[in-house]
Amino acid sequence: MRIPINKKSDIPLYHQIESYLRQGILSGSLPPDMRLPACRQLAQDLGVNRTTVENAYAKLEADGLVFSRMGSGTYVLPVNSIPAITKNNRSASWPLWQASVQDRNIVSKADMVDEILHTAGHPNPISFASGISDARQFPIEEFRKVLQAVMRRDQISALEYGERNGYAPLREGIAHILASQGLQAHPENILITAGSQQAIFLASQVLLKPGDIVLVEEPTYSVALDLFRALGFHTVGIPMDSQGMQVENLEKLLQQHHPRLIYTIPNFHNPTGTCLSSARRRELIVLAERYNIPILEDDFVGDLRYEGHAQPSLKALDPGGQVIYVSTFSKMLMPGLRVGFIVADGPVFDSLLNFKRLSDLATSTLIQRALDAYVSVGRYQAYLRRSSQTFRKRRDTMLKAIDHYLPSGISFDPPKGGLFVWLRLPKSLSASELLPVACKEGVSFVPGNYFFTDGISGKEWIRLNFAAQPEEAVTEGIKRLGRAMRKMSTHK
Repeated sequence: MRIPINKKSDIPLYHQIESYLRQGILSGSLPPDMRLPACRQLAQDLGVNRTTVENAYAKLEADGLVFSRMGSGTYVLPVNSIPAITKNNRSASWPLWQASVQDRNIVSKADMVDEILHTAGHPNPISFASGISDARQFPIEEFRKVLQAVMRRDQISALEYGERNGYAPLREGIAHILASQGLQAHPENILITAGSQQAIFLASQVLLKPGDIVLVEEPTYSVALDLFRALGFHTVGIPMDSQGMQVENLEKLLQQHHPRLIYTIPNFHNPTGTCLSSARRRELIVLAERYNIPILEDDFVGDLRYEGHAQPSLKALDPGGQVIYVSTFSKMLMPGLRVGFIVADGPVFDSLLNFKRLSDLATSTLIQRALDAYVSVGRYQAYLRRSSQTFRKRRDTMLKAIDHYLPSGISFDPPKGGLFVWLRLPKSLSASELLPVACKEGVSFVPGNYFFTDGISGKEWIRLNFAAQPEEAVTEGIKRLGRAMRKMSTHK
């Protein structure tokens, strides 16, 4: 079988093979009951690895397009046509409960940015809108071998629900990693979650009820704001400066609004990249204790430091049970891992554990076991050092490109760690108006108003992720952004 594949393409070879066969099956050119070439033979014909063909066949089989017959081969299945369903767009025709659900629906604006970019149709789009690091840095093949080794070692145990609070050896490993970063935590006080987003959700559900007030930094993580809105909470912003949250303004807000939670990102804040100063960290702990308000500390990339001195986490300064600490492996390793964790003390830990059990029963035991086998303290620290070196170069590349290609009138504070540059536009430009123009040039960013509690303020700011793109793409992306800014200025 002659399948046209392009070994220089960014599209994986198995996907090219699978797409070609899928098209043939759906079009009828590969009829039902036709026997496909053996994996070994097709791999030899195409000059690819046998595993590549096996992965292509496996995807087709998972989608019900082919089936394997033991000792005989792989055969095409009949394609069963699915009757078309006419979508009802007349809202008046929906049941009343449908309308009430629609009224409460909250769509994350941040998710729409790259949709705008791809709709613009640029042949080589560059996204600075991502909220994660570069998964391409992760040694996929090494992790695949770890997964296979874990399956051989643990067999059926790797596919069961496992312990309620997470795989014990992984919790012990996390405790060791945290200890190396200055945070002493017992494994019994660590709860494994499906990423830090679930951790924030669990803490919110346990601590708050609809109508409660949450104090947040202004600006702050946009998806946390979306979550708080979706759950019916009200958010009040605390102003920030180059030293992080202005804690000196906090006591007045505590007295005025009587919040039930303080949500903060003290290390390499999203989106500003700032770090809360040591003095303000201690004052924040004192005020939270005085006014009996829990602190939810989101430390999503606190260990991605490129210069300066490390600050202690709020949890490390916690006198006992005031701070709930959440973090994740998804931002640093691979977003698809969906493994994060909560560190909490006291009765709230049992409440978090019970609520998590009710919401999803368990985080993937297989992934937990594989992550434990892969991430030792030494290996994690080595990976962290390599990533920090790579991302620091990308940060420096972006800062240099901004100075060279963007017009005068912009301003920013160079971040000392993390993933983002928080850039202020010239007074003549609006981030929301700039975005579609930039997308047509082939580059995206997140407008600043997405990170403010009212969704309106911050139109003069944009967030740029320097870590998710290689250096050459960073430079090219800033060039395109500069062209978009000049076009906007010309049309003013």
